[in-house]
Amino acid sequence: MLVCTLGDLLLDVVVRLPGPLAPGDDVPAETSVGAGGQAANVAAWASALGGCGRFLGRRAADAVGRVVAADVTARGVELRGPIVSGRTGAVVSLVDRSGARTMASDRGVSPGLRPDDVEGGWLDGCACLHISGYGLVAEPMGAAAERAVELARRFGVQVSIDLSSWTAIRDFGPRRFRERLQQLAPDVLFATEREHDMLGRELPAPMRVLKRGRDGCLFAREGIEVDLPAAGADVVDSTGAGDALAAGFLLGGSLEEAARRALGAAARCVSQPGAMP
Repeated sequence: MLVCTLGDLLLDVVVRLPGPLAPGDDVPAETSVGAGGQAANVAAWASALGGCGRFLGRRAADAVGRVVAADVTARGVELRGPIVSGRTGAVVSLVDRSGARTMASDRGVSPGLRPDDVEGGWLDGCACLHISGYGLVAEPMGAAAERAVELARRFGVQVSIDLSSWTAIRDFGPRRFRERLQQLAPDVLFATEREHDMLGRELPAPMRVLKRGRDGCLFAREGIEVDLPAAGADVVDSTGAGDALAAGFLLGGSLEEAARRALGAAARCVSQPGAMP
């Protein structure tokens, strides 16, 4: 099954801290660097879990762009989209001793994806188009996402959206964001509890996944709900857990089968440093 993801391919810098930062001074840390970005992560996990992943988006022709493209391609991900001048963005994740992470994001050239960049051939063989919510809060990328959804509907491709960030929804405007969601009418919607609360009402999709961190997830489809605890894992780094979960769920099967695969992928992700499989 081919999962196509529209969004960001970035440099992921994960900094694991054994203790608190010392303002104005230095502390020891353990770092890892590689490809990242929500859409790229989901595509890589789809490939690692036995499906196929294809990333759709705008990439920079700089040295960092070449490094992250080679990294994600080596993980079995196809890359589609324009390569432009400019710089590749980066996400810095600070991970504390509990595995909780705080991120600072620079999206580089990614938000510049335009509707006329999007080609129908990007969706050849695609079973699901998964869109990062970060792609809905910046222009022209938001309009490009709308164009991709229009093509997906034409070709009978399932559409999935991850709300991605409550702060991004807050800054964009919850009402405005909800109106865009209603216009796109996704088949599947992923949200954390805080993202759900930011929108203020029931998630507008027939299939919904409510992520509750250590408390597991609620999966709902056509009036059926599956409420499962998180799969057991020694948490090293929670970065990318939601992306692994989304990939696992989108690979299909019965609701419970997809839910258990999703939670297993999330557990696998948090037991290692970094967001990629």
